[in-house]
Amino acid sequence: MNKTLTRQTKTQSGADKKISWFIMDAKGEILGRLATKAARIVMGKGKPTYTPGHDAGDHLIIINAADVAVTGRKESDKHYYHHSGYPGGLKDANLAKLRSTFPDRIVREAIKGMLPKNRAGSLMIKKLHIYAGGEHEFADRSPVEVTNG
Repeated sequence: MNKTLTRQTKTQSGADKKISWFIMDAKGEILGRLATKAARIVMGKGKPTYTPGHDAGDHLIIINAADVAVTGRKESDKHYYHHSGYPGGLKDANLAKLRSTFPDRIVREAIKGMLPKNRAGSLMIKKLHIYAGGEHEFADRSPVEVTNG
């Protein structure tokens, strides 16, 4: 008798999604280590229902983004580039200048670089809420605090 084993992969539908809210304090955290933890939460890699082609991630609030730490001489040597789309429109800013003007962009760019470069990544980055200070507007969602572990 020839019995064949059949295995079906379970995929998560939109109705089955359970979306949680998390909060993370960036004060004193190293930028890269914070970004890897945040990318895993936003992608949903810690969930048993994770599927690479689907967005199964949770919402993440990051507070105190202005106080994120970097090692070495990155404060002066790390550069961020942006192009306006016009000829000669390349703009350059080092980390110290970007921290003084747009401190949330430092953390957002680090996390965005760890997400997929497709439509799923675009949906995932929308679940990321970054604030330079300690106040945020999602207290009614009762976010769970992510520990430094």
